[in-house]
Amino acid sequence: MTPTIAEQNLNEFWAKLRAENPHLRIRDAAKNLNVSEAELLATGLGETVVLLEPKCAEILQELHKLGRIMALTRNEEIVHERKGEYKNVEIMNGHGQMALAVNEDIDLRIFLSNWHFAFAVTSENPRGTMRSLQFFDIDGTAVHKVFLTAQSNLEEYEKIVEKYRHQNQNETLKFKTKPSKPVEKPDSEIDVEGFRKAWANLKDTHDFFPLMRKFGVAREQALRVADREMAYAVDAKSFRFVLKEAAKEKLPIMIFVGNAGIIQIHTGLVENVLDARGWFNVMDEKFNLHIDQEKIRSAWVVKKPTTDGMVTSLELFNNSGENVALFFGKRKPGIPEMQEWRNLVARINQ
Repeated sequence: MTPTIAEQNLNEFWAKLRAENPHLRIRDAAKNLNVSEAELLATGLGETVVLLEPKCAEILQELHKLGRIMALTRNEEIVHERKGEYKNVEIMNGHGQMALAVNEDIDLRIFLSNWHFAFAVTSENPRGTMRSLQFFDIDGTAVHKVFLTAQSNLEEYEKIVEKYRHQNQNETLKFKTKPSKPVEKPDSEIDVEGFRKAWANLKDTHDFFPLMRKFGVAREQALRVADREMAYAVDAKSFRFVLKEAAKEKLPIMIFVGNAGIIQIHTGLVENVLDARGWFNVMDEKFNLHIDQEKIRSAWVVKKPTTDGMVTSLELFNNSGENVALFFGKRKPGIPEMQEWRNLVARINQ
């Protein structure tokens, strides 16, 4: 039987693991040690890590003071990194569970009910000292990280850390296992005809989520039961073709990557696209994307009617059938989708 963390010294195991593999990322080390990333990070409290009060909405509204930063959002399959200024954070009405940051560079949709822990972290790597603010879900899974760059305001960072420093740096953090996701209904229990009709009458892409809830349909299931002119499966590695062609054609696109706590969006060109050790990457000055290719199980082309015309996306799903990324042509409300994007998507699998 694997010994529990209570029975062993996690600090010692973490130190040993770092010594054996100094390039091992903390997320991978946590999996190796069978603990959460936040639990492993917390072993550095009092040294390289500061526990912050979990006033995440308030902290987010102060990040504009940092100047140019790098925002990192990921799930198990894809890492999305964007540089820019963290401006215009707006906490939505209601219970303060939703926030937005709408900017040219840092563009986020934030679900604050899944932000439970906050840390300030100092780490060393070959490029020097890295400072960051890191936010985690109730189970210790990373939701979002904000890294300082050479252009960031270190003094303002230190002020934020001191302002939100938890009064008890020996606090015992209580992580909880998240409930299992609802079991998908059998296709035979779905009102497929009603669902298809409602889909055909959509007016806005944002209405798709309420539509799925109304009919009790899971995301990939929705695509499976849809009319073929609205959704069809393509090769799971289609993202490679889309990114390469968008780079070659200098076609601005939108890439959405998220987890339970946040969706991070890149809008613009992709330029430097390359393979590296099983990952497919975009390595641009402002934007980096890293896709673990073997973890993408399926891909679908999806079309949704709007008042601006049809909107086309490429959607990626992991081995559990969860949506992990969406690709669109660059567009804004009131502007029809670019024909060049439609043409690119139409060439997938040809």
